[in-house]
Amino acid sequence: MRAIAYPSIKSLSTMAFIVWSLTACSPKSPIFLAGATMGTTYSVKISDSIEDSEDLQNQIDAQLQRINDLMSTYIPDSELSKFNQSEIDIPFSLSRENAEVFAMAKKIHGESNGQFDVTIGPLVNLWGFGPNNTDMLVPSNEEIKAAKSRVGMQYLQISSEMVNKTEAVYVDLSAIAKGYGVDAIAQLLNTKGIENYLVEIGGELRASGVNDKGRYWRIAIEKPDVLQRTPYKALELKNSAMATSGDYRNYFEVDGNRYSHTISPISGRPIVHNVASVTVIDPSTAMADGYATAINVMGVDAGMKMSEKLNLAVLMIIKTENGFEERYSSQYKVLFNTKRD
Repeated sequence: MRAIAYPSIKSLSTMAFIVWSLTACSPKSPIFLAGATMGTTYSVKISDSIEDSEDLQNQIDAQLQRINDLMSTYIPDSELSKFNQSEIDIPFSLSRENAEVFAMAKKIHGESNGQFDVTIGPLVNLWGFGPNNTDMLVPSNEEIKAAKSRVGMQYLQISSEMVNKTEAVYVDLSAIAKGYGVDAIAQLLNTKGIENYLVEIGGELRASGVNDKGRYWRIAIEKPDVLQRTPYKALELKNSAMATSGDYRNYFEVDGNRYSHTISPISGRPIVHNVASVTVIDPSTAMADGYATAINVMGVDAGMKMSEKLNLAVLMIIKTENGFEERYSSQYKVLFNTKRD
């Protein structure tokens, strides 16, 4: 039976609009730049005065285009696509940017006991969530087993500038690339002496300084609801980054069963637990992006255990028969003065 496919709508891409609506009535309007990138949208809000916003936007667009040209699996001649198409046991030279992302991915892989794995590409493609997706169908056990045989960070030998693969892996950086893009734009703004800004790509954010009202940037987390898009909780970000992973926007259905785009590299199947979304606050947007995905895959208990071990600030929204419940890590409670369990 053909699946009912729900397109990849970035679950928090309206977050920037919510922030904008909270500050639009200020006497001093912030500078607002926006565009398209990485199959989604980006926005940059700046409270400082700048000389040439058009030139800055051009530089932002050029930076994001470079990252896309390096990390996209949707661009046939991107650096990542060339690596995926390269032969086994032949060292491949990486750009500085991809070398950094590979290193971060390897770190999160180890910390999550393999639940975060950028070599998950064969499974993503098998389940119909990759660049060549057509009809989304439930694969057979044999197909899943065959795809899993090509998944594993042990097949990558990563150094500071090179990567060598010992199996025909297919690397997918979609769970960390947007966060890296946010960090790259933040770094660009920092080099220009801009101190007060909010950068967002597809819902992953990084805040610095204050908004046009002189207050810390107030960010709304979306309610994990398939039927409507409404704010669930607002947080003040104090010179930090935030990323959220959820399974409620990008999925397909077959015979009444829902299959999430978030796939476990261990089982080879979409996650089925009751975690609706995971939000991580961290100094690095790329790391927050990767951690949010890892914790989402791991589920409530294992995910929260890792959060405590690594002292991560994490908010989980959990589906129950009576609606949504929240779980917080200790560091989250410290940052946001939360007393509830």
